[in-house]
Amino acid sequence: MISLSFRSVLAAGLLQLAALGVAHAQSGLNDIRKAGVIKIGTEGTYAPFSFHQDGKLTGFDVEIGRAIAERLGVKAEFVEGKWDGLIAGLDVKRYDAVINQVGITEARQAKYDFSDAYITSPAALVVRNDNTSIKTFEDLKGKRSANTLTSNFGKLAQSYGAEIVPVQGFNESVDLLLSRRVDATVNDKLSYLDFKKQKPNAPVQAVAYASGKDVNASGVLLRKNNPELRDAINKALKDIRADGTYKKISETYFGVDVSTQ
Repeated sequence: MISLSFRSVLAAGLLQLAALGVAHAQSGLNDIRKAGVIKIGTEGTYAPFSFHQDGKLTGFDVEIGRAIAERLGVKAEFVEGKWDGLIAGLDVKRYDAVINQVGITEARQAKYDFSDAYITSPAALVVRNDNTSIKTFEDLKGKRSANTLTSNFGKLAQSYGAEIVPVQGFNESVDLLLSRRVDATVNDKLSYLDFKKQKPNAPVQAVAYASGKDVNASGVLLRKNNPELRDAINKALKDIRADGTYKKISETYFGVDVSTQ
């Protein structure tokens, strides 16, 4: 039989361990500031959000990440990886956050924390110009759509009955579409518009845009139980909207202010 005194000591020890656990969970922001760097996971192949130009990493999400880092008083260090392994890199602590158009979903919120949404964009249904059989998302049933397997866009295409042909990113999706190896791709409207701006004569067109619950809201993805880091990033996002930084970055990559607030 366990004595009352032993139970008291055991309870006190458990409470102390719990307190240490909370303190450790909340130490993310302090660790980042001590290191002077926030490590950010991103693709580096997803224009206009995260891509290389003249040998340098750039893009809307990259500049948002740098602006957040500046408000935190640290430097941004980007770690590039393919989309399908990008979120898993957060689990093994390759970086402190992922900024790569990660859609805020209930499934992801069960395992991760998100900042406030910093951009919203509907999914675009993109087909070749000569395709007359796909005009709506409902027409995807039985068709082949090029998408990354774990993306919201791929799941949306699947929900309409499409067969997913796995790719690593937007550019590969378009390549498969142009070479007629797939019938369509469901992808970010802003990525599609940027592609058409760069290649206006490419024989592809967006025939429909998602609405309602299928509009993608993206946030900064974080490990669970880092409330101080999440709050600091949310404050940074508010500050860059207030001081015009967000508008400047947005207009650089999209020509308009795409602020969600």
